[in-house]
Amino acid sequence: MLRFLASREALLLGAIGVLLALIATRFPAFVTPANLMDVFNDTSPLILLAIGQMIVILTKCIDLSVAANLALTGMVVSMINVALPGVPVVVILAVAIGLGTVLGMVNGILVWKLDIPPIVVTLGTMTIFRGIIFLLSDGAWVNSHEMSPAFKAFPRAEVLGLPMLSWIAILAVILFAVVMTRTTLGRAFYAVGGNPHAATYTGIDVGKTQFWAFTISGALAGLTGYLWVSRYAVAYVDIASGFELDVVAACVIGGISIAGGVGSIGGALLGAIFLGVIKNALPVVNISPFWQLAISGSAIIIAVAVNARASRTKGRIILKTAEHAA
Repeated sequence: MLRFLASREALLLGAIGVLLALIATRFPAFVTPANLMDVFNDTSPLILLAIGQMIVILTKCIDLSVAANLALTGMVVSMINVALPGVPVVVILAVAIGLGTVLGMVNGILVWKLDIPPIVVTLGTMTIFRGIIFLLSDGAWVNSHEMSPAFKAFPRAEVLGLPMLSWIAILAVILFAVVMTRTTLGRAFYAVGGNPHAATYTGIDVGKTQFWAFTISGALAGLTGYLWVSRYAVAYVDIASGFELDVVAACVIGGISIAGGVGSIGGALLGAIFLGVIKNALPVVNISPFWQLAISGSAIIIAVAVNARASRTKGRIILKTAEHAA
């Protein structure tokens, strides 16, 4: 219990509580259970992408193509639905996850086999994916009236009072919490990011592990692509443009170290919820939504600075101990 209270997750949970309390002083309706459920539902796409991004960052990489992957997958499944409206939602989900996985594998192979820096790879594929959307759609939109009712209904369907979109985010959190703490692959992600040289000596293939991280991130982006276009009932070239910044911000705010090897699914979840609360509260307090990117960018800088300062403090303590020992 004491260990949790001293953790980054507990600090962030407290910050979310303080933020909600401040908002409630002026707008009590914001903190009603029904509205908080809506905020969580709005934040679910960010939670799904943050989980994938967290795994990539753990391995000392970064995936800037997640939003473009989402957009491309969303456009493809939307066009399939327009051409073949009778295709079951289960098949649409399989196509979305499959295509997202392939796009993630492309990133992973380029990083693993060609040893290209991840930031360069994903900046390139981000642009390529957006270009492919334009080529497929010829710049046209897929609008609500063109989508079938079943295609649009799935993320909104309620189970036990929660939409399917929220349930998928909850199930993803549980699934990957187990994967990261109870499986060999999960431990490999931490090992590769914490000390790649030691990981190699223990028989872990660093490049292959990074490949699987990008693959998982791609699969989650593909899944989110369908959920996004079906929930908002629209698909176009610039959908989710800039959303990759929010995803990285959620991870860094949640305590996932850009240096790799440090972080948790709980941290990614709370980082996403923190941003979700801020974004939903902005219109309530009459702050322009155009400030959202600036807020996300500032949050990244502040969180990285806090993480770096914490690391330096630990380093000084270790050196001081070594000097006394000498």
